[in-house]
Amino acid sequence: MTGRLDEVFAAIDPVRLKGTLLEMLDIYSPSGKEEDIQLYLEDLLAGAGFYVERQEVEEERYNLRVTMGEGEPALYLVGHVDTVPAWDLEEFGARVEGDVIGGLGSADMKGGCAAMIEAWLAIAQALKPGRRPNVGLLLVVGEEENGDGSASFLKNCSPAWAVIGEPTGLSACFAHYGYLEAGFVTHGLRSHSSLPELGHNAVESMLRVLLHLSKDPLFNREQGSIVYSIREMHSSQKGFVVPDRCESWIDLHLPPELDPESVQRGIRHIVSSAGQYIPGLDLNVAFNFTSAGYNLGTDNPLSCILEQVYQRLGRTLKFDSFRSHSDGNLFYAAGCRPLILGPGALEISHTPEEQVDFPEVLAAAQIYAALCLGLDRYAVLNVERCGSWASFDRQGSWVGCRD
Repeated sequence: MTGRLDEVFAAIDPVRLKGTLLEMLDIYSPSGKEEDIQLYLEDLLAGAGFYVERQEVEEERYNLRVTMGEGEPALYLVGHVDTVPAWDLEEFGARVEGDVIGGLGSADMKGGCAAMIEAWLAIAQALKPGRRPNVGLLLVVGEEENGDGSASFLKNCSPAWAVIGEPTGLSACFAHYGYLEAGFVTHGLRSHSSLPELGHNAVESMLRVLLHLSKDPLFNREQGSIVYSIREMHSSQKGFVVPDRCESWIDLHLPPELDPESVQRGIRHIVSSAGQYIPGLDLNVAFNFTSAGYNLGTDNPLSCILEQVYQRLGRTLKFDSFRSHSDGNLFYAAGCRPLILGPGALEISHTPEEQVDFPEVLAAAQIYAALCLGLDRYAVLNVERCGSWASFDRQGSWVGCRD
């Protein structure tokens, strides 16, 4: 990759990138309260000469959308600016220790957002308008809750490709787990805590229900393919009484090939027999949110571009499946092909230890820039694994290899 990419790489500014990331981390932006960070990013992009479109999601909540090039974008860089709520409102902001930058959202996914913005600014700085690719930048709200920001965008637009900067350690995830949220409610009979034999303890029933589920092969962590986590459990109003209600929620992450509806049927079948082992069981089951996974494979133009840019950066390209839920599921359901790729580690996201390595953020900016330029109109790239030239149009459709 030479020419335009060399010019853009030279324009990527580590100092500017780090400054953007630190500013973003110092702005508290939990889901539902994203306006402050959107105002900051709007000023940043408008100051670089771009028209920034506000896409309303609800009152005082909006996405930011920016485009460049002369045609409809074939690819969007997509980042969510919201975070989970802070564990400590006095310590959520940026922490810097050498090359490590910590803080709420540093990995999920303000590091990815900052890298996308830097790639965008570098392309604009290095290339005159006529030489810029047809790409878009989308900064959405609400991903950590229900994805309402991306859902609003997808009502009127479904690009051929999206690159979503969730934390993958820069592994390329063309495959994505599905997601299922299951809720269980047990009911009992309230009585004074000193006389439990006169009541029916809903918490005890719930614990037995969960134990019953865990014994089924569907939930076998060592042999099964489902990733599940008991997210929360709470009982009726506290007091010196036997609780008469208990509610529990389970997150289930499903391999791309597994149909969420089949898992729902499996869960209902398992709990239908629980009453045989749990006396007086009164149980309700609900599935609050369902999203299918996908697998795009790696025989596609973005994969070809990644092979070249990773080689240039001296990095090993790894392919993986994204195990969490993300807006990628929404984009895929709308007919878009999403690549999940970003700096940071998923396992420390949403924790007080959340952090990201700045060299990884910088590399992400370079990778995003290469993807934007590579998927330009009728790009033709030398792909070593084909032993020939690979062609694809700006809609992302694979044309094939030619000599």
